[in-house]
Amino acid sequence: MPRNHQCRLLTLDDLRSRLDRDHAPVPARSHGKAVALAVGAGAIGYLAWMALRTPPRPASVQPVGNFDVTRYLGRWYEVARIDQRFEKGLVRTRAEYTLGANGSMHVVNRGFDPRRNRWDEARGKAQFVGSSSEAALKVSFFGPFYGGYNVVALDEQYRWAMVVGSSLDYFWILSRTPVLPAGVRQHLLAQAQQIGIDLDRIHWVMQDGANPTGG
Repeated sequence: MPRNHQCRLLTLDDLRSRLDRDHAPVPARSHGKAVALAVGAGAIGYLAWMALRTPPRPASVQPVGNFDVTRYLGRWYEVARIDQRFEKGLVRTRAEYTLGANGSMHVVNRGFDPRRNRWDEARGKAQFVGSSSEAALKVSFFGPFYGGYNVVALDEQYRWAMVVGSSLDYFWILSRTPVLPAGVRQHLLAQAQQIGIDLDRIHWVMQDGANPTGG
């Protein structure tokens, strides 16, 4: 839970102290209902706050400008990433972006799990945190809980992209093809290092027709 949130859940001690100040006796059953209502209202408020909040962005991260969301739509292959629990072990990972309502995007992530011999799929949504001309978005795969999605490098022809999340622990290199065009890998790694990405943590993904070293 975020440390500096404004929508704090009421505890039983909080409620008791307020009732003591008001000197208003409350029957035990009513007291229980009041606590339940207070906690429920706090939970609803917290979820609403989570849905509306802008995810944090690392200070070194600057999303690209002149972004055209319609050109970003379609299939992207994930050629490199910093491993996270939800992707660890997956190969042949890719993402499909389609246009949703109000300029938002629908996201479908797929990856093959060789240990279980099956495809895993996750569906989510993405929306801009500011102007649609700046590639700073937030993405959710779990209800109202959003993470940052900042495109920090993008080919003029939208053939490859580099994305950083809410912290430097979340990092992806995407390509329209399973293999990056010649020379792009070193260019992106140099920029990633300038941002502060730990290059030793980058995992190159096995894709069809490509090797796992990114070559």
